[in-house]
Amino acid sequence: MPPTLERADRYRSEPTVLQALRSPRLLTREVLAGLVVAIALIPEAIAFSVVAGVDPRVGLFSSFVLAVVIAFTGGRPAMITAAAGAVALVVAPVAREYGVDYLIATVVLAGLMQIVLAVIGVARLMRFIPRSVMVGFVNALAILIFVSQVPQLIDAPWAVYVLVAAGLGILYLWPRITRAVPAPLVAVVLLTAVVAVFGIGVPTVGDQGDLPQSLPELLIPNVPLTWETLQIIAPYAFAVALVGLLESLMTAKLVDDITDTHSRKTREAWGLGVANLASAFFGGTGGCAMIGQTMIGVKASGARTRISTFMAGVFVLVLVVALGDIVAIIPMAALVAVMIVVSIATFDWHSIRPSTLKRLPLSETVVMLVTVGFTVWTHNLAIGVITGVVTAMVLFARRVAHFTTVTRTVDGEVARYRVDGELFFASSNDLTTQFDYASDPAHVVIDMSGSHVWDASTVAALDAIVTKYAHRGTTVELEGMNDATAAFHGRLSGGLGAAG
Repeated sequence: MPPTLERADRYRSEPTVLQALRSPRLLTREVLAGLVVAIALIPEAIAFSVVAGVDPRVGLFSSFVLAVVIAFTGGRPAMITAAAGAVALVVAPVAREYGVDYLIATVVLAGLMQIVLAVIGVARLMRFIPRSVMVGFVNALAILIFVSQVPQLIDAPWAVYVLVAAGLGILYLWPRITRAVPAPLVAVVLLTAVVAVFGIGVPTVGDQGDLPQSLPELLIPNVPLTWETLQIIAPYAFAVALVGLLESLMTAKLVDDITDTHSRKTREAWGLGVANLASAFFGGTGGCAMIGQTMIGVKASGARTRISTFMAGVFVLVLVVALGDIVAIIPMAALVAVMIVVSIATFDWHSIRPSTLKRLPLSETVVMLVTVGFTVWTHNLAIGVITGVVTAMVLFARRVAHFTTVTRTVDGEVARYRVDGELFFASSNDLTTQFDYASDPAHVVIDMSGSHVWDASTVAALDAIVTKYAHRGTTVELEGMNDATAAFHGRLSGGLGAAG
């Protein structure tokens, strides 16, 4: 098979959109998954609109546009993109201090930045995220999903606890009866019917904010095209672009692992940029992948194709515009039950088993805990992941630094030093202290055949060693360098400033 066909087949996920369209069973599953996700999206979109400081209709329309556009442009089938809390937190100061028009301009610029970052290959950096960070990301996500439901359970009517318990029971028992209809949809429909029939007074979706009565309209932000405007929106736009890409690419990788398929990360990156541009021009707040809703679709409802993503967007619009009165009476307790089950299913319980913790190196556990801790503390998955990656880099550098050894032997008038290990800033900083300058004879040979030089810090350290010996009238010979090390050392040696 030609390489191009092999690469294309690598990204082919089953079932495809065409296969789902030809199969009534698969198509029903995808459509119902989209409906369940849409129901779960509505209250969160409203809540994130409040966080961003805009009308609830803005978040709802943004979710509709993002989901529909990403269904065509995205690289990860079945992943849900909509108005997100992380993005809302970033753009909130813009809306509060400068108004909605500047917010929209910020999202437009963020979308353009995401497209540019995709073109230059930022998605490839995903390979540098360690597994321990990924596990921490997943566990922190599960905790945040659960914690986000707690306000709905504080000082709530007693009926809320009964409905949540009933919803949990349905969600666990229904899949044993049939998987043809997603358990979350059954739970939402049954609990809504009970509340409506018996007139039970509990918080509903309608209590979260007003639902729109009309379709979204094309909107051009009314901001001056000046350098001052760019200075205002650029920092926020760059933050939105980075947070959105990080959350979307991490979520895509998580769905890849769950479904045992590959996705096109670069396409997902520029697809998100296009979706945010479209969202902005319809007056939306912008967004990124919604991990909780994605898990509802993929794990709880069995979604596997772009049809579920597309239908989620369509159902958001239909539900809030045409069926707003019905959606408004859905009890929040039903959605709380769904999200609790999603959080339990998302958490990697194997990662905290005593047997697992005993086998893993301490540094791996520390990285996971740091990722979880910072994510839960800041309520920002991007900050948690970045902190986790930095921690992993520091601990890795520290661990590798200890593998460098210097062995000394003296043969008559020649002292030989053999350097073994990877030499970079962490391991080479102490390299100068490993030599016996005062006692060595007039000729010193440093054998580099068992090492590799990776950075300028090591070249500077070797220059410092040679200089220290030269001050004592001792000649130094470096031997055994591999080709790459010799070329790197030759290019930088003597040109890094004063040594010694």
